[in-house]
Amino acid sequence: MGSVRIAAAFLKASFSSRSCLVAENLVLRQQLVVLQRTSKRLRLRKRDRIFWVWLSRLWRGWQSALLIVQPETVVRWHRQGFRLYWRWKSRSRPGRPKIGAQIRNLIRRMSTDSPTWGAPRILSELYLLGYSVAESTVAKYMVRPRKPSSPTWRAFLNSHIGQIAAIDFFTVPTVTFRILYCFIVLRHDRRQLVHVNVTANPTAQWTARQVRQAFPYDEAPKYLIRDRDSIYGKVFRQSIKQMDIEEVLIAPRSPWQNPYAEWMIGSIRRECLDHVIALNKNHLRHILAEYVEYYNNFRPHLSLQRNAPSPRAVEPPEKGKIVAVPYLGGLHRRYTRAA
Repeated sequence: MGSVRIAAAFLKASFSSRSCLVAENLVLRQQLVVLQRTSKRLRLRKRDRIFWVWLSRLWRGWQSALLIVQPETVVRWHRQGFRLYWRWKSRSRPGRPKIGAQIRNLIRRMSTDSPTWGAPRILSELYLLGYSVAESTVAKYMVRPRKPSSPTWRAFLNSHIGQIAAIDFFTVPTVTFRILYCFIVLRHDRRQLVHVNVTANPTAQWTARQVRQAFPYDEAPKYLIRDRDSIYGKVFRQSIKQMDIEEVLIAPRSPWQNPYAEWMIGSIRRECLDHVIALNKNHLRHILAEYVEYYNNFRPHLSLQRNAPSPRAVEPPEKGKIVAVPYLGGLHRRYTRAA
């Protein structure tokens, strides 16, 4: 029945002035009917979809000519093309210019180094350094602290390190197995051993006298870190209070809370006492005095930019040849240039 209708339409259209065009359209439509009836699913290419989208914008009657797809399909193709067009246009023309990596890294560095600073403060610092950015940009690239901002222990110690000293005792056996007590006083700022002494019977009065000898002429620190040993009795506490020194007691059995003093004792043992045998109190005092001279004046320290507690001057090659000066019987040596 469909073929008869197409033939009748063809005969009727043959008498018109556009008979050839109509005949061609009818032939094409008949072939599409056959193709649609025999094929399960058509596979169209991108150029086919673009053709129908373009045709739908130019010809109002485009829906009447559709046979292989539905009009809704063409509308969906048009919407997809619309999204692709604006995606391409947005990528080709960005809104704001990108912030340079140097400025981003500087913002992160400032916010990390100074956790109490906010975006306005960092923005002011950037302005003084010649950078012009928006406050929203600074807030975007800041490193957010996980906890409420507060000074770190390192910052606290660095701000008070010039007024902190530490004291501690350690024991040394003599050649006759007699136990001697060594007392050290250490300043935190330059890791300097300001006082070392030895006794066989430590008392609070003797310990207080050692602290007074370590800090004469109003050179006492503001804070003194120590443990809770019973040696530091009432006489010691009163003497320290008279010197306007505030005692900072570490927790019981927590030597790590007095780290500089513990490290100092470890250095004395590793670099000196583990290699000699003390004969008596005077001999041990003499050994420690020589080590203190070497340690304070010549031994390099990593935390002091590889210099000694009492800073040493750099000696260039033109000052002469290198000579070695022995300490502690050759256990350690100081290298210097001799003219």
